[in-house]
Order: sequence, then structure tokens, then C-alpha cells
Amino acid sequence: MNFRKNISDEVEVNLTPLIDVVFLLLIFFMVTTTFDRDAKIKINLPTSTNAVAEAQQDGMTVIVNSQGKYYVNGSEVLNNKPETLFRAMTQAIEESGKARPKLIISADANANYQAVVTAMDIAGRLGLTDFSMATTQSSIKK
Repeated sequence: MNFRKNISDEVEVNLTPLIDVVFLLLIFFMVTTTFDRDAKIKINLPTSTNAVAEAQQDGMTVIVNSQGKYYVNGSEVLNNKPETLFRAMTQAIEESGKARPKLIISADANANYQAVVTAMDIAGRLGLTDFSMATTQSSIKK
């Protein structure tokens, strides 16, 4: 009789495929994550009973806060002068690559009316005729 000891092979766990899968999942979630641009600047939008939700991804945004400061695409404009806002909006149009991008003006409910009119006037001077005013939905129902 031939009595041999059974030599068992050690079981190896290859971690390379697991690391590859985790790495690909990490890349997938980093690429598909969206960031909320509205969370940067806190403003209280005026309310409207007929507010329509409009998704604007590729347009330009001008925000007017309660102190009358302007923000173009999330970047603060240096001062409140119309010439400075004109230059900032011109630069944003050039960076977008579109001749006339869509414009959303988001003004705080307590913002100075003149600051909002100034932003609309400059948009008109730049030829931006396709713009809208951001509001929030009112809780009052008829």
C-alpha cells in the first residue's frame, strides 16, 4: 500500500480584481456626482403663485443679494458699479462660448429694486433677450 500524505494547496485570494472594481466604482461616483450651485450664496427668492420650474444647465446666472452685491455664475463682482457688472457678464459670455446664452436673474426678496433693474438693463445692452427671473413657489393656493 502506498500511503501518501495529502498535501493541500493553500488557497490564495487575488485582491487585484477587487481593487479594480472598487477603483472603477470610485471613478463612476466622482464623475456622476452633481453639486448644488445654489447652496453657495444664500438669498431669499420672492414667491410667486405661478412659479414654473425650469432646469438651466448651460446658461448664465446673475444673483443679486439683499445688500445689492452681484454674483455672475457664482463669482462675486468686485463692486456694485454697472460698468463692473457689464465687464463680468461680458467675460462670462465669452467663457460660455455662446453668443447669447440664456440668463437667469435671481434676486433676494429684500434686494434693492434698482440693483435688479440695473442687471436687466445690462443684459439688454449685451443683447441677452432670453432671460427669466427666479422665484419660489408660494404656499398660498386659490
